Formats: sequence, structure tokens, C-alpha cells
Amino acid sequence: MKTLYIECNMGAAGDMLMAALLEICPDKASFLKKMNELGLPGVQVSRYDTEKCGIKGTGISVKIYGTEEGEAHAGHAHTHSHEEHSHTHDDHHHTHDGHAHTHSHDEHHHDQEHKPTHHHHAGMKDISNIIGNLPLSEEVKANALATYAIIAEAESSVHGVPVDKIHFHEVGDLDAIADIVGVCLLVEMLSPDRIIVSPIHVGSGHVKAAHGVLPVPAPATAYILKGVPFYSGKIRGELLTPTGAALLKHFAGEFSEMPVMEVAAIGYGMGKKDFEAANCVRVYLGETQDEGTLRDKIVELSCNLDDMIPEAIGYATQLLMSHGALDVFTAPIYMKKNRPGCLLVCLCKEKQVQEMAILMLKNTSTRGVRVTEHDRYKLKGEMDSVETPYGEIRIKTSSGYGIAKAKPEYEDVVKCAEKHGVPFEEVRQAAFKKMNDQ
Repeated sequence: MKTLYIECNMGAAGDMLMAALLEICPDKASFLKKMNELGLPGVQVSRYDTEKCGIKGTGISVKIYGTEEGEAHAGHAHTHSHEEHSHTHDDHHHTHDGHAHTHSHDEHHHDQEHKPTHHHHAGMKDISNIIGNLPLSEEVKANALATYAIIAEAESSVHGVPVDKIHFHEVGDLDAIADIVGVCLLVEMLSPDRIIVSPIHVGSGHVKAAHGVLPVPAPATAYILKGVPFYSGKIRGELLTPTGAALLKHFAGEFSEMPVMEVAAIGYGMGKKDFEAANCVRVYLGETQDEGTLRDKIVELSCNLDDMIPEAIGYATQLLMSHGALDVFTAPIYMKKNRPGCLLVCLCKEKQVQEMAILMLKNTSTRGVRVTEHDRYKLKGEMDSVETPYGEIRIKTSSGYGIAKAKPEYEDVVKCAEKHGVPFEEVRQAAFKKMNDQ
């Protein structure tokens, strides 16, 4: 399976992701030509060679009418009031791209590295119109709009403002649009079957803003990161921008450590600032072992029971399954004093552990539940269906590692057998026959 792995040991920003993906793009000139022919007013995208901690990589420059804005305004959302706010961040990994502030009728003041500039404002509807009219595929436009929607939802939640009231700086948006569209276009050009992102380093400490001192990650970034594995570290500063977080969240099929890969290309996308560690996003493009291979983690919860009636154990088993356990089973055991007992085992996902453990404690006689984590190899599962003389029957298929399996869904076979008054095996064989005929 063609796999793209994105390593975020120093966070990520839109320009860093674009630079890293451009390094492994087989047609760099075509990408830059297309970006500069999008028709975004005054926008010029270029690449340059740079170095961090002795590592050579690529940087991206996005200029608007000859001025490089960086990511200073990307995702800057504004609610409407008549207050004036300044925006100065001293400790940024990249210029900040995700704080909502109120809309002033005066001039907005930005980081000292940027010249004060008058900006119009654009809402999500305007952004949709801008992206919708770009000469790009529908897939690229859909991915770009989905990324913007993630940022807008975060700003809406953090600042308590409806999404349709969120507004963005126009010039800043052109810069942000270039970053977001550029990443989406490169993903289309690279066309990976699978995208995996590492746990994300967000930095540590605080950033200074006109609103006060904000923790890292900034509130909008933290909201986007819900459900995403991330961590702090010794690097002081903001390593992950909202634009970077939104792009990673949208494209990641999963967040995990790097799988076993046969790597064909490696790219380094460099940030603007220097730290004691190389300030870059690293990407790998290559083949994983098999298109059907998957690995994940599951948890095994278990307890020994020797003082429950069978009906109560059966009830507990059904209850755990009804609450989403992956599997529940029992096995006969001999316990202390040679008493016959029952081993109750519940398999579940990591996020279900506490819920399942409490259900076991509440609905069995045990005083303790053992917890064991397991790495699991599994086959890729899909569901198809066949039409038999007894009705439609779903077929469960599993594949990976050169293995292929298929079998009729048990509940469907039972339902059709009961409906037509025929043996279970007769319906099952009819389903197998249709499977083989296809």
C-alpha cells in the first residue's frame, strides 16, 4: 500500500507541510506553476533551499503583492465589536494563525515583524466562494474547505461565536488559502492510499497576545487536537499552528508510530525559526507490507469468578457486548482450594477500558479486574452482499498479508432460514454458491 507518513517531532504549520510534501513531489515545477496560476490576487508561491541543524531541506515563501505574510493571519477569526486589539506573539515557532479577536474599525496591529496593513474581512461563505472558483479538482477544493471548516469550528467553540459570524482577514486568508490549497494539491499529486501522522509535539510554555498570556497549545489549536495524540516537551514556544493542526486532522487516516515501510522518498519541510532541535516536518513516502495490513492496540480485561450462578455470568457477558466490547468469552478454571470457577475475559478498545472495567465490577462478584494491553495484527474487513433464493445475505470479507477470507453473516443466514423454514446449512451453502459464482 502506498503510504505517506508525516513525522511531527517539531509540530507543524501549513507552509512546513507544503514544503515537506513538495520535496517528495516528482514534478515540483508543475506544482509551483499551478499554484501561481490559481488567480489568487497578488499571491506568489516559491520554494527555497534552507538548512536547520545541519539538515538540508525546503522552505516555502508565500508573498502577497511582494510582501511575505507568513502564517500571521491564517485562520484569524473575528467576532464583531468596536474594540481594537493588538496581536503580538514573542514566542512563536511560526507566526500565529488561529486566534479569534473582535473586529475593529481602526487598524489592527500585528506582530512587530509584520507591517500594519488594512484588511477587509471574509467569512466562511466568502472563503467557500474563493476556493470554489479556483481552477482545481473538486477533490482538492473539498479537502481545502473541510480544513477551513475545522478551523472555523474551533474558533466558534473557543470564542462562543456562531460559525457564520466568524470572519477572516482577506490578505491573511490569501496566504492561508495558498498554504491549505497547496497541501491539498500535493496530496492529490502524490495520491497516497494511506496517510499516517505521528503523535504531534506542540511545544510548551505560553505565548503573549493582546488578550493576555495564552497557554501552549493555543485554545483553538487545543480544540482541533481533540481526539488526536499530542505531547508537550522541553522546547519553549508554539510549535503547532491551527492551520497545521487542521490539515493533519483532516488528512490523517490514523495517528500512530511509523509502520514498517519500504521508503522511496523523504522530505524535510523547514520552519522559519531556529531551535536547538531541527525545526522541520519530515515526511516519508513508501510501501507498507501489504494493502490489507493493519495494526492497533486492544485491551484485555479479566477476572476469576467462583461464586456466581451461570445465568448471572451470561447476563454480564451479554451486557458487556451490548456496550461495545470487541468480544467477551469465558473459560473453565480451577481456583484456590481446587474450586471450579470461570475466567471472564472482555476485549475492548483503549478508550473503553474504564467503562468496561466498571461494568465488570458492578455486574459480577469480583473485587478486581486485571488489565493487559496487546498489540494486534488484524485483517482489513469489508461487507458485501449476495442475492440467494432465500433472500439477500451479507458477506463478511477479510484480507491482508496475502490472506483472503469470506463467510456469510450469521444473523442473515438465520433470518432467511427461519423465514423459509429450511435448514441453516442449506441457506449457508446457497450463499457460498453465489459467492463463488461472482
